[in-house]
Amino acid sequence: MNRQLTGVSRPIISNQQGVHPQLARVVSRHLGSSFRRPVARHSEVAYIPLAERIAADGRPLILDSFCGTGQSTALLAERHPDCLVVGVDQSAHRLHKHVEGPAENYLLLRAQAEDIWQLLLRDERQLYQHYLLYPNPWPKGKHLQRRVHGHGSFGWLLRLGGSIEVRSNWQLYVEEFGLAMHLAGHRGVVSRVPDEPALTLFEEKYRQSGHSLWRYQYRAAVTSRGL
Repeated sequence: MNRQLTGVSRPIISNQQGVHPQLARVVSRHLGSSFRRPVARHSEVAYIPLAERIAADGRPLILDSFCGTGQSTALLAERHPDCLVVGVDQSAHRLHKHVEGPAENYLLLRAQAEDIWQLLLRDERQLYQHYLLYPNPWPKGKHLQRRVHGHGSFGWLLRLGGSIEVRSNWQLYVEEFGLAMHLAGHRGVVSRVPDEPALTLFEEKYRQSGHSLWRYQYRAAVTSRGL
């Protein structure tokens, strides 16, 4: 189901030379406050079949946020046949490119990932595992608060529980995410992505372009069953 990407991906270029100097302050402020944002109507609509599926399914829940074409969602479903895997992306254009996999235990939603996080928390749902594979790195220093770990919704991600894996072709992004998790009391590990079949089209393209790929992994001590 892998498809070849044409062209060469450029390395990440940033005006940051190290971890953002305001990271600790920003993360601490977000963790100490309650972030609020209205849920978009299209996200509410997209959540309805997910809520129904969760209620009927009963399997542990894996979330693939910012899933792009959903290739990773389908592959994760094959790797975790005992789980319900849900891919979320805001782009109808990307999701339209999805090549359906053989697994039946996954679904794709066109929605804002942060909205789905909020709706799951509203319904008191917990995750078994959460993947954030190659999210937009927002490499300019002034855009720290657009990165997942610098955004006000970071607290929602933490409250969803479960194990977490973040991948990027920008080592600094992964290190910043790890530091944010550490500030929140969760210790994980930063390492290179192993040389194995690509999970996403971006990962495949980055490898073809000679990029180093990095990941952060947090393993929950007692992993929620997502029920």
